[in-house]
Amino acid sequence: MPDTDPPSPPATGPDVIRGYLRTLDASPGVYRMLDAQARVLYVGKARNLRARVSNYARSTGHTARIARMISETASMMFLTTATETEALLLEQNLIKQLKPRYNVLLRDDKSFPNILVTSHDYPMIKKHRGTKRDKGSYYGPFASAGAVNRTLAQLQRVFQLRNCNDTMFESRTRPCLQYQIKRCTAPCVGKISKAEYAVQVRDAERYLSGRSTEIQEKLATEMSQAAEAMEYERAAALRDRIKALTQVQTAQGINPRTVDEADVIALHLEQGQACVQVFFIRAGQNWGNRDFYPRVGADVEEPEVLEAFIGQFYDSKEPPRALILSHDLENPDLMSQALTEKLGRKVTLTVPLRGEKAELIDAALRNARESLARKMAESATQGKLLKGLAEAFDLPAPPQRIEVYDNSHIQGTNAVGAMIVAGPDGMMKNHYRKFNIKGDGLTPGDDFGMMKEVLTRRFKRLLKEDPDRTQGQWPDLLLIDGGAGQVSAVAGIMREMGVSDIPMVGVAKGVDRDHGKEEFHRTGKRPMALRHNDPVLYFVQRLRDEAHRFAIGTHRAKRAKAISATPLDEVPGVGAARKRALLAHFGSAKAVSRANLADLRAVDGVSKGLAQKIYDYFNEG
Repeated sequence: MPDTDPPSPPATGPDVIRGYLRTLDASPGVYRMLDAQARVLYVGKARNLRARVSNYARSTGHTARIARMISETASMMFLTTATETEALLLEQNLIKQLKPRYNVLLRDDKSFPNILVTSHDYPMIKKHRGTKRDKGSYYGPFASAGAVNRTLAQLQRVFQLRNCNDTMFESRTRPCLQYQIKRCTAPCVGKISKAEYAVQVRDAERYLSGRSTEIQEKLATEMSQAAEAMEYERAAALRDRIKALTQVQTAQGINPRTVDEADVIALHLEQGQACVQVFFIRAGQNWGNRDFYPRVGADVEEPEVLEAFIGQFYDSKEPPRALILSHDLENPDLMSQALTEKLGRKVTLTVPLRGEKAELIDAALRNARESLARKMAESATQGKLLKGLAEAFDLPAPPQRIEVYDNSHIQGTNAVGAMIVAGPDGMMKNHYRKFNIKGDGLTPGDDFGMMKEVLTRRFKRLLKEDPDRTQGQWPDLLLIDGGAGQVSAVAGIMREMGVSDIPMVGVAKGVDRDHGKEEFHRTGKRPMALRHNDPVLYFVQRLRDEAHRFAIGTHRAKRAKAISATPLDEVPGVGAARKRALLAHFGSAKAVSRANLADLRAVDGVSKGLAQKIYDYFNEG
């Protein structure tokens, strides 16, 4: 038979890019650069697609990062847009979705909490995170849940608004502890009139809107009037509220005098790493700060990083009226226009050189420098630990992704499996996964069976989504909570899955089950131990304890949900609001199941058709 040559690899580089030029025009749009395996390397926007792509078609004049990207490019994809602003928004959406290797990428993009004053005759004040579906007034964002909790605690001392939910509020027959410790005025049992409570709500909202001085003056006037009228108890209560309000203002630190609403965004680059510090200024008050560590290349510059950060950061968040920046952007007018369209009112971008705004930027830059220094020190320590782990367990290289598994259950009920992930940057919490154990054919409490189900589901998914192991989702080391029996069982599972080449270590307590005397089990090797004061031992303990914490937390959440579950959860068309209405009307799910059609129709919010569905669900026979 004639020899057949192996297929040649697909062409890559400037010549491939040059081939697209004849099909492009001067339209604005978004382009994607893909490698030989059709993985997206880079997403970019352009005012003129042909002009931008022609730059990549040149063989010289690129930074090392861009030259490497061009050399790997095997194909490109294009999408034209009506405007460059539309291209900018689409670019940031695609970057967040596809996570290309050569783009600046914001890795931590959680939503920020707000304070919500609900729409109710006696409004409650509470923390809110996520979509603003509930009716009421929102104040924020705050930098962290801790900042919101501290503010709420302080506001309750001053304004004494309720924090109980509506169901609890409506069912109270006597004041709760919050009333006894002067954190609530007990509107639930009529200790305060609706008009008086409304005044407290209005004062709280004024404070959250930045009018604290006005409130303080009002309280001082009321205190003087109460004292003159010899209402000494009321005067003392008002004095305590003024004192608490002063403490709140002191605890907030320095608030800007000339900035009412803005995000202060400062960037510090060092040794190929970046830290972005964001200060949230709302209603003339500093509502906390947060640091971010976007993924950057070694040769990127501040304007590119800051523009990518802002585009991704505000993709799912409402921007303030002003952004105060440490560096200019590549396209500041374009970014301002995009954010203005998103907010529906003018958003300004400024890079101040003097005055209070420049002082705010200096403070944010100082925080960014210090945060990045700490992060780099932690990364260096983490690198040493990963190197020590490789040496201790004879791994070919320091692991870049460690997966740790644990199960949690009570006599087999509400069983869950948990996976945590660690790497060079520490715990990778956005990669944590929980597994609800389906347990088909499992004996209650069968830990081996549970671990088999978890690992089978995990690696089936990996084999389906990343069979070539090129996306960084495959572990370099598995840590299992257990001894020789557990390790042997897991090794059998891995052989069945065809992934037995992944190193695995079982972590078991020593003979006295003493923390610090752990034994480590590996397939085909004798058990071993590490020195009592070995940093690697402490590192493994932290990983195991974190997996245990995550597994127990997941199990408790599942158990709590099961406890509060009722047969009404399974009835089509019955959501949370109608479930509450039915339980309030009948007293229990059992009583609902025995109700006749006429009684069901009498419940507020239950239509004739829904009453029939509920009746049919419980009376199929």
